Amino acid sequence: MGTGTVRAGVADETADLRRQQRGWYFYDWACSVYSTSVLTVFIGPYLTSVAEHAADADGYVHPLGVPVRAGSFFAYAVSLSVILAVVAMPLVGGAADRTGRKKPLLAAAAYTGAAATTGMFFLDGDRYLLGGVLLVVANAAAAVGAMLYNSYLPQIAAPEERDAVSSRGWAFGYGAGSTVLVANLVLYSAHDSFGLTQTQAVRICLASAGLWWGAFTLVPLRRLRDRRAGAAGTPSTGLRQLTSTVRDMRRHPLTLSFLLAYLVYNDGIQTVISQASVYGSQELGLGQSTLIVAVLLVQVLAVAGALTMGRLARTYGAQRTILGSLVAWTITLAAGYFLPAKAPVFFFVLAAGIGLVLGGSQALSRSLFSHLVPPGKEAEYFSAYELSDRGMSWLGPLLFGVTYQLTGSYRSAIISLVAFFVIGFMLLARVPVRRAIAAAGNPVPEKI
Repeated sequence: MGTGTVRAGVADETADLRRQQRGWYFYDWACSVYSTSVLTVFIGPYLTSVAEHAADADGYVHPLGVPVRAGSFFAYAVSLSVILAVVAMPLVGGAADRTGRKKPLLAAAAYTGAAATTGMFFLDGDRYLLGGVLLVVANAAAAVGAMLYNSYLPQIAAPEERDAVSSRGWAFGYGAGSTVLVANLVLYSAHDSFGLTQTQAVRICLASAGLWWGAFTLVPLRRLRDRRAGAAGTPSTGLRQLTSTVRDMRRHPLTLSFLLAYLVYNDGIQTVISQASVYGSQELGLGQSTLIVAVLLVQVLAVAGALTMGRLARTYGAQRTILGSLVAWTITLAAGYFLPAKAPVFFFVLAAGIGLVLGGSQALSRSLFSHLVPPGKEAEYFSAYELSDRGMSWLGPLLFGVTYQLTGSYRSAIISLVAFFVIGFMLLARVPVRRAIAAAGNPVPEKI
C-alpha cells in the first residue's frame, strides 16, 4: 500500500471522527433544555401548584392511597425517578456492552424522555398524578441517555483531546439551555400578547423542551457510529459488571473514599439545582419570570466560575479548591434560609453564588477522580462515577420532601441540605489524595 493511500486513509478517519464529534455535541444541545427549562425552572413550581389544586382540605394528595403533603410531591417524584434510573443504567449499559449497539438504546432513551416531556402539555387541572408519572419517566430516561452519550467520548476522541471535546459538548448544552430559556422568558412574560393564559404558556414551555430534545437528537443518531461488540466472554450483565467494579474498588480503598465523599456532596448540589425554583416560588413568592432570569444567571456564571476555580486549582490544588467550594455552598444555603420574601434582587445574588461554585465544583471533582483511577480501568471506574453522580441523588430530594412534610416550611427544607455539604467536606478532607493517586499507580502531579 502506497504512502499516499495511507495518508488518505488517515485523513478520511480523522474527518469521520470530526463529523462524529460534531454530531456528539448536538446531543448535549438536545437534552440540556430538559434539564434547564423543565427540571430546573418550570416543572417544580407548576407540578406543586397542580398538586395543591388537587389536595384535600388538609393540604394532602393521596397517590395510591398514600397521604403526601402537596408541597412534597415534586421532591418525592424526583427521588423515585433517580431510583428508577439507578436500576436501569447498569442494565442498559450491560446491553450496550454486550451488543455494541449503543445508538438504538440512545434513541430509545432520548425519545422516551422526549415523549414524556412533550406529554406534559396535558398536565392541567388536578392531574398531579399524570405529572408525577411523566416526570419520573422523563428524568430516568434523561439519566440513561446521558450515560450512553458519555460512553461515546472514548470512541470519538483521542486521550489528548478528550478534555477539549468534552468541554465543547458542555458549552453546547449551556448554549442551548440559555437560548431556550430566553424564548421561554419572552413567551411567559408576554403570554397575554400571544393570546395565552399563564398556565398555557407554562405547558407550551414544558412541551417545547420535549420537541427540542426529540428534534435535535436526530443529529447524533445520524452521525455517531456503533462499534462491534467485544470478543465473546468479555461482556457481562450491567449489574454483574457494577458488582465486579465495586469489588475491584475495594482493593483501592482511598479511591472508594473519594467516591463516597463525592456521592454525598454531589447529592446536595443536585438537590439544590432541582429544588431551588420550588423554594423561590413557594417560600419566597417569586414569579416565574424572576426564576427564569435567575437560572439564566446561573448558566452564565457557571462557566465563569468553572474557569476561575480551574485557575485556583492550579495554585492551591484541586482538593483544597473543592473543599473551598463546599464551604461556599454551605454559606450560600445559609444565606438562602434568611432571604426575605418578595425580594428578587436578593434571590439573584443567591443565584450568582450558586452559579460561581456550580460548574467548578463538578468539573474539578471529575478531573480529580481521573487521577485516582487505576490505569486500564478508566471506562469501568467512570461507569461507577456516573452511577454515583445519579445514584444518591434521590436522598437529597427525599430529605427535602420529608423535612417539608414534617415542618410545612420550605426554609427548613432548604437548610436541611447543608448536611450534605458538611458531611461531604469532612469525608473529602480525610482523603489523602497524594497517597491515593500513588496507590492507584498514577504519577502524582505537583499540585493536586
